Amino acid sequence: MESSIASQFNEGVKMLFSSMAFIYVFLPLTCLFYFLAKNSAKNYILLAASLIFYGWGEPSYLAIMLCTIIINYCAAMLVDKHRKIAFYAVLFAVIANLSILGYFKYFNFFVENINLLTGGKIDFIKVVMPIGISFYTFQALSYVIDVYRKEVPCQYNFYDVALYITLFPQLVAGPIVKYHDVAEQITRRECSLDLVSKGIERFIIGLGKKVLIANNLGIVADKTFALPAEQVDTLTSWIGALAYSLQLFFDFAGYSDMAIGLGLIFGFKFLENFNYPYIASSITDFWRRWHISLFSWLKLYLYIPLGGNRVSKGRNCFNLLAVFFVTGFWHGASWTFILWGMWHGVLIVAEKLTGWHKQSNRIVLRVTKHAVTLFFVLIGWVMFRAATITYCFDYLKNMFGFIDHSRSNIVYGPAYYFDNLQILAFFVGLICSTPVFKIVIERYYDNVAFRICYRVALLALLIISTMYLAANTYNPFIYFRF
Repeated sequence: MESSIASQFNEGVKMLFSSMAFIYVFLPLTCLFYFLAKNSAKNYILLAASLIFYGWGEPSYLAIMLCTIIINYCAAMLVDKHRKIAFYAVLFAVIANLSILGYFKYFNFFVENINLLTGGKIDFIKVVMPIGISFYTFQALSYVIDVYRKEVPCQYNFYDVALYITLFPQLVAGPIVKYHDVAEQITRRECSLDLVSKGIERFIIGLGKKVLIANNLGIVADKTFALPAEQVDTLTSWIGALAYSLQLFFDFAGYSDMAIGLGLIFGFKFLENFNYPYIASSITDFWRRWHISLFSWLKLYLYIPLGGNRVSKGRNCFNLLAVFFVTGFWHGASWTFILWGMWHGVLIVAEKLTGWHKQSNRIVLRVTKHAVTLFFVLIGWVMFRAATITYCFDYLKNMFGFIDHSRSNIVYGPAYYFDNLQILAFFVGLICSTPVFKIVIERYYDNVAFRICYRVALLALLIISTMYLAANTYNPFIYFRF
């Protein structure tokens, strides 16, 4: 056990929530110092813990984050003190933040595409992207913009601004916390045993989603997408796409659950980031349920400033496409992400023009719309997962039977992709992607016997997840790459 903990600390910046090091060393020590400290010192304890969490193994990333903090702290003060130049201060903050993000996240992409288009051979040193930069950049921007809009007062305490941007529960993979949602909590928040209890429960649920469902389905998806499309039979290609869809959801939703749970432990109440997106009845409804914090950020700080839906129909369609272009490009410097974003943008526009997204009371139509939505979402996840545009189209052709397998060499049978544990994870994932368990828990939670059984089940879930972590090395977080 000790060697396992030590090895995971040596992974550097990848101090995962779902790691022995975090669960049994970092988090208990942080809680110990936090709850023993006076109220006036609690923010400093959290700030120190957040900097250690982020900089572990790669302290140079802290310098980039410090630049972001200083830029936005100074810009907000200029906005507050000098309203005549407030617009230019915000503009400077936007350009500075996006320039830092653009350099570290997109420099390689642009140079490689320039070389490809021009046939040139521009030599360059590949830039390594700091973990979580997409998330904390958007959070930092929301602070300056909220001050500019007079939605919140300017925070003159540098350490409180630093805490908002670096707060470790949601630092590296969200949810994206807008400043106006937590401004009061930064300076004054409730800490209670009830919140700690709820936070621990939420953290364990997220850990189970990540470790037991996402990790197992990730093995299936990785095996499927690692092979050339012609070496995977059509049925398996569909199963692989579905496995990845569930892996991605439980990976990211599990992380969000853990982040929200950790926030509760320290008195922060973060907004929900997922609301059962796979029960959506339209793509519009899907985006009200999927990665809620990103979509609400883009709505507030991009879609509405562009005019939102208060413009002509044509301009509104452009605004929607612009938002989804940014959504795709935000996820990564790759044409496949842009394709995925535009796929959803076109579908949203089509729903807007046809009224397909409107609710219906007819059961047959609702079921049909749900099935159609899942079909389009699944196709989109193939785009999201594929390493290249070419492979994406090859995989999609295979899914629809346009690859002749009679001439190919399919050497792996179903046993190569699944074992019994992964099959179980598959079916549990299908059930847990619906609100069945949530409805049961909410209905019977007031019953003392049920509540005792529920907490015993959570303890068992923690033990099983810990055993799984100790016995396995496959434990990536997909959204760390964004």
